[in-house]
Parts: sequence; structure tokens; C-alpha cells
Amino acid sequence: MDIYQTIIYLNNSLLVICAFIGLFKYKYFKNTEKWYVYYIIFLFLIEAIVKIALYQFKVQDLSFIFRYFVSGELLLLGILFIRKLRMSYYWYIPIILMAGYFLIDTNGITNEVKKVISNIVVICFAGSALLMEIKNSKINDRFMLADSFIFLYYALSVFLFFLLRQLPAFGQEEAKIIWGMNNILCSFLYLSIIYTFLKLKK
Repeated sequence: MDIYQTIIYLNNSLLVICAFIGLFKYKYFKNTEKWYVYYIIFLFLIEAIVKIALYQFKVQDLSFIFRYFVSGELLLLGILFIRKLRMSYYWYIPIILMAGYFLIDTNGITNEVKKVISNIVVICFAGSALLMEIKNSKINDRFMLADSFIFLYYALSVFLFFLLRQLPAFGQEEAKIIWGMNNILCSFLYLSIIYTFLKLKK
């Protein structure tokens, strides 16, 4: 097993642990905070579907799953931060419309571009939530660490995507290193959420 596969194995293991802890401590979450659990469960289900399709049914092309992943990820995090920021319910409309558009398989926009747009929207929401938490010292936000890593992960993922796009001369090994970095960042995101889940009390 090479280091790239080891990182993926670690990433998947942390996701499973994160989902298990989220379900186990579900009763400790406030209404808005429950969307963190929904987000993690969604990622777990997507990863499970990918693994089953690959190893059980030997599916070679999994691109059809990607649009469900991007759409669901945007929808869940969008709802989470709209509720957290106490924004108007009208903000649900563009998020739902965007997620619905990303779900449609069109030739006008590639899956990669959909992912970048989705990430940028998440970055804006997460950044706004962090600014609110920093400005208002009276807010006792139990998920500030998780929000920080959500912002960091999605921001750096966009950077890594553009790095790959601007340097097409990268070989397979170089690309593996870059995506390995992305998976390491994702592992830190899961670790931050695990830590936050474990600290939760009523």
C-alpha cells in the first residue's frame, strides 16, 4: 500500500468515526447544529456508494455520482450557514436553485466548475460565520473550530484545483501528491469535527 492509498484509508476511517460519533451524540445537538451531522452522514453515504460501485459492481465511470455529491454538499452546508447566520429565508431560494442546477447533467458547465462554484459559495458562508463569531464575543459557538476548518478546507481545495488546471504538464504521480494534500486537509476537517462532537454537552 503506497502513501496515497494510506491517506485515503485514513481519510475514510476518520469519516466513519465522525459519522458514528455524530449519531451517538445526536441528542446533544441544537437544531441548527444537527446540520453538521446531516452533512457528515451525507459524505459517508456518498463514500459508501462509491466504494460499493467500485469494488462490488466494478463500475469504472463514477462521474454520474459527482453531481449528486456537489449538489448535496452545497445544499446541506448552505442551509446550515443560512440558519446559523440567521439570514432571511429568501436565501434558501438561490441555494436550492443552484443545487438543483448542479444536479442536472448539462454540457454548459463541467462537474469540476460546479465543484469550484460550490466551494466558493461555502467559503463565503463559512467566512461570514467566522467573522460573526469573532466580532461578537458573547456568542458561545461550539462549532467555531469546525467552521474554521470548513473554511480552510474548501478554500485550499479551490486553490489546488486551479493549480492542477494551470499546470497540465503534471504527471500522474504529481497529481497524486496534490490530491493527497487535499485528502490530508480533509482528514484535518474530520478531526476538527470529531473533536467538536466529542466535546458537546447538553
